[in-house]
Amino acid sequence: MKAWRVHKNGEPREAMRLDEIPDPQPGPGEVLLRVRAANVNFPDALLCRGHYQIRPPLPFTPGVELCGEVLALGEGVTGPEPGTRVITPAALPHGAFAELAVVPAAGVLPAPGALDDAEAAALHIGYQTGWFGLHRRAALQPGETLLVHAAAGGVGSAAVQLGKASGATVIGVVGGPAKAKVAHDLGADIVVDRHSEDFVAVVKEATGGRGADVVYDPVGGDAYAKSVKCIAFEGRIVVIGFTSGTIPAPALNHALVKNYSILGLHWGLYNTYDPAAIRRCHDELTRLAAEGTVKPLVSERVAFEGAADAVQRVADGVTTGRVVILP
Repeated sequence: MKAWRVHKNGEPREAMRLDEIPDPQPGPGEVLLRVRAANVNFPDALLCRGHYQIRPPLPFTPGVELCGEVLALGEGVTGPEPGTRVITPAALPHGAFAELAVVPAAGVLPAPGALDDAEAAALHIGYQTGWFGLHRRAALQPGETLLVHAAAGGVGSAAVQLGKASGATVIGVVGGPAKAKVAHDLGADIVVDRHSEDFVAVVKEATGGRGADVVYDPVGGDAYAKSVKCIAFEGRIVVIGFTSGTIPAPALNHALVKNYSILGLHWGLYNTYDPAAIRRCHDELTRLAAEGTVKPLVSERVAFEGAADAVQRVADGVTTGRVVILP
């Protein structure tokens, strides 16, 4: 089969190489899938660079989530049946940017019927992260104000839709007019272009000086530093990641005097500590997708041969929504 592999860490466009390798076979507890679509995530770029918290042995295939078709079951696996369309995280070092993938059966979930392959491939990690961040960690309530950074990006666009679905007022922060239009179209009530506006002032004006009840921050750096200036009393800042490349150093005395919480979210840990919660979340996301309340914004569907360039563009922050690779 064909698979994109990283033989030496570096920028995705240079590090990823299209190789011909033997077809994988499922072992005990595993499922063999034909990859129908593979979503590009920012961690894929970090994996290429060797900067992710997981560092698979070289060479490895990036791609952390996919929509696939079941081809064969390993020993001890009783379902799903061959031919079933599913979504799942990939099993590094054998990631999703390949024609075939072997994954643990325990992580395989039915693909929502309301979504096509590319949309289904983009649902799992981003929307699960959004749901756990907003509901399990921040306990977002109807009528509250949610501030979403990188609101036109893959993770942020999911948070905008989920925030609106929960009855919150959503303020999205983006970089540039094109991304502002995307955030508006996603349903954000107010959109701030950080290149030309001060989101702190906008949040304060929109909330009558009270501030945002929940901040959803996958950016870090300056986005976090300014967010603490417009967080409400008993507000919650959910730390998702650091796409800016800068990890903030919170002033805990400031959190103390303003009575706000700083909440970390490493969604992958729920696979270890509470996998049943992931399935409950999937059922809820499937229901919301069937209603049309959430629908992953797939801005680009890229041919398999263009995978390295696609990962590079996601890494460079020039894309909106989700970029999906179609083998």
